[in-house]
Amino acid sequence: MDEKMSLTVADAVDYKGHPADKSRTGGWVPAALSLGIEICERLSTMGIAVNLVTYLGGTMHLPSATSANVVTDFMGTSFLLCLLGGFLADSYLGRYRTIAIFSMVQMLGTCLLAVSTKLPQLRPPPCKYTDVTQCEQANSFQMGILYLSLYLIALGTGGLKSSVSGFGTDQFDEKNEKEKAQMAYFFNRFFFVISTGTLMAVTVLVYIQDEVGRSWGYGICSASMFIALLIFFSGTKRYRYKKCSGSPIVHICQVVSAASGKKTAKLPSDISLLYEDLPEASRIHHTDQFRFLDKASVVTEDDYRQGSFMMNPWKLCPVTRVEEVKKMIRLLPIWATTIIFWTTYAQMITFSVEQATTMDRTIGHFQIPAGSLTVFFVGAILISLAVYDRFIIPLCKKWRGEPGFTNLQLIGIGLFLSAMGMAAAAVVEVKRLSVAKKYNETTTLPITVFYLIPQFFLVGAGEGFIYTGQLDFFITQSPKGMKTMSTGLFLTTLSLGFFFSSLLVSIVKATTGSSDKQGWLGEHINKGRLDCFYGLLAALSFLNFGLFLLSAVWFRKKTVKQAPKMEIVVKESTIEEKC
Repeated sequence: MDEKMSLTVADAVDYKGHPADKSRTGGWVPAALSLGIEICERLSTMGIAVNLVTYLGGTMHLPSATSANVVTDFMGTSFLLCLLGGFLADSYLGRYRTIAIFSMVQMLGTCLLAVSTKLPQLRPPPCKYTDVTQCEQANSFQMGILYLSLYLIALGTGGLKSSVSGFGTDQFDEKNEKEKAQMAYFFNRFFFVISTGTLMAVTVLVYIQDEVGRSWGYGICSASMFIALLIFFSGTKRYRYKKCSGSPIVHICQVVSAASGKKTAKLPSDISLLYEDLPEASRIHHTDQFRFLDKASVVTEDDYRQGSFMMNPWKLCPVTRVEEVKKMIRLLPIWATTIIFWTTYAQMITFSVEQATTMDRTIGHFQIPAGSLTVFFVGAILISLAVYDRFIIPLCKKWRGEPGFTNLQLIGIGLFLSAMGMAAAAVVEVKRLSVAKKYNETTTLPITVFYLIPQFFLVGAGEGFIYTGQLDFFITQSPKGMKTMSTGLFLTTLSLGFFFSSLLVSIVKATTGSSDKQGWLGEHINKGRLDCFYGLLAALSFLNFGLFLLSAVWFRKKTVKQAPKMEIVVKESTIEEKC
C-alpha cells in the first residue's frame, strides 16, 4: 500500500479522476505544453497593444490622448479580468477548463479584430491630412465593433492568464525534492520564455501589420492560438489536475463577516482560547497585527444551538483562516506602491510610440515600424534577466552567500529604474519638441528615433526586475491556500496601473487645456507639452519609490507571536482544549 502511494501524487488526479501516477503524468513536458498558450497570449495582447495607438490615430482618426486611453483601458481590463479567471478556476472550472475556454474566447476576439480591420465599412474613409481634427472620425458602429473585438480579447486574456502559471506548477510534486527543484527552475524561466512571445509581437507581427496588413497580423494571432490549443489538448492524458478547493475570496468574506458580527465581543487575554480546528502541521501561528479580525475566532454563546456546538464559517473562523487574511492584508502596502510602475509602462506603448511616428525611423532604405521601437524595451528585459541570472546571482552567492537579491530588492530596483526612465523621457521630449517648433509643417521630423532608446531601455530593465520580484513576492508571501488569488492580486497592479494612466491623462488634459488651448495633451503631441507630463510621472515615480522603501521596512519588521501548542477537539456539546 505504501509503495503504491509513493508512486502517486497525493493531491492530484489524472484525466480520469484517479490518483495521478508520477511515472505517467506531470513533469517538464506537460508543463512546457501549457507555455505555448501563454506565449500566444503575449503575441496577441502585446502585438495589438504596442501598435494599436497608430491604428486609432492613423486609421480611425482619434485624437492623441483618446487613442492612448483606449489602449490603456483595454490593457487594464485584460489584467483586471484575471480576478474573474482565478475565481472560476478555483471555485468551479479548474485550471485546465479555464485555460481551454478562455483561450477560445481570445481566439474569437482576434479573429473578429482581423475582420474589422479588413472590411472598409468598419473604418472611416482615408484622410490625407496629418491633423486628425480635419479628418472624419470613426462612427459609433465602427468603434462598437472594434471595442467588441478588443474586449473579447481582454476577457480571454484575463480568463487564462491567472491559471497558466499555476497549471504549469501543478505538474510538479512539491513534496518530492527532485520535482520541487524542477518546479523552481520552471518558475524562474517562465517570464524569460514568454517574453519571446512579446519579442515576436513587437518585431515580426508589428512589421506584418504595417507592411502587409493589419488583418494578416491579427489573423496570425488567431491561427497561432488555435495551434497552441491543439498542442495544449494533446497533453490531456499526461497532465496532473488539482481539484477545485473553493475561492479564497469567499474565505476572506467569511472572516470579515464573522469579525463584523462579533465586533462587540471581547478578545481573550490568552490567545490559546481562540477557536482553531486545523491540525498542528497545517496551522499558521497567531500574530498581533490587525487584532480586530481576531474576533472572528472568538467562541460565543451564538455558536451553540440547543446546547450543541455548530460551526458556521460565516460566524466563526479558525485562527489559521484569520491569519491567512492578515497575511494578505500585509501585502497591500507593497501592492499599492508597485501600481505606478505600470503607469510608466503604459507610456511606452502609447505616447512613446506616438513620439516614434513623428521621428526619423530609417536605417538605410529600411523604415522601422513605430511599434517595433518597443523591441528595445523587450531587449532590455531579456538582457537584464540574463545578466542577473548569469552574473549577479553567482556574485551574490560568492560574496554574500545568498542566491541573488530578495524579491523586495528586485522590486525596488525596478521602481528606481522606471523613475529614471521617465526622467530621461522628459529630457528627450524637450529636444524633440524644440525640433518640432522649427519644422512645424514637416510630417517626419529630422531627429533620429534612437533618442528614445534610453527611456525604453530603463523602463524595460525595470520590468525585468519588478515582474520577477512581484511574482515571487506575492506567491511566496501569501498563504498556501491563496496562491491563485495572490497571482490575481499581482496582476491587478498591472490593471490599476493602466487605469491610473487613463485617469491621469484625462485629469491633465482637463486641467491644462481649454476650448481655445490644447494644454499638455491633446490632438497632436507636436502641439502639446508631453515633456511636462513625463516630468510629472517622473516626480510621482520617485515619490512612490520613497513610499515603497517605507512599506518594505514595515513589512520586514512584522512580528509573530506564537500561541502555545495545543489541539482543540470539537465535540457535540463542548470544546475541549489540550495543551
